[in-house]
Amino acid sequence: MLPADPPLSMSSLAFNGPDGAAMTVAELAGKTLLINLWATWCAPCREEMPALNELQATIGGPDFEVVAVNLDTGGDERPKAFLQEIGIDELTYYRDSTLALFNNLKRRGLAIGLPVTLLVDEEGCLLAHMNGPAEWASDDAKRLIEAAM
Repeated sequence: MLPADPPLSMSSLAFNGPDGAAMTVAELAGKTLLINLWATWCAPCREEMPALNELQATIGGPDFEVVAVNLDTGGDERPKAFLQEIGIDELTYYRDSTLALFNNLKRRGLAIGLPVTLLVDEEGCLLAHMNGPAEWASDDAKRLIEAAM
């Protein structure tokens, strides 16, 4: 992960919540967030999804959440079927089928491809960012999250 220099506000980043309604990062204020943008057609995204699920199961709670935002265009059927098929049961379903979130991050120089991961503090400020997959259930990843909290 690369440190944000200077830290940037991510509060206005928009996507759809589990009920399909529009929301922003600001609505998750009070928690440290690991925001991960993924798609079913992205092989590295598919590979890291179980580790993101495990990270949420291990340290997720009132102070931390993995916010995995699906970017598939079209309906919810394919991403939801994929998550069910591989046993993802700890992650809340967030979505942006318009790619506006990815394009916003791309314009800011934070995204070049998928997956994209942002570490955001409880006030919605970007602490660090990363392009590419990682082993999110590793001890190193957990130490990083705990240090951010």
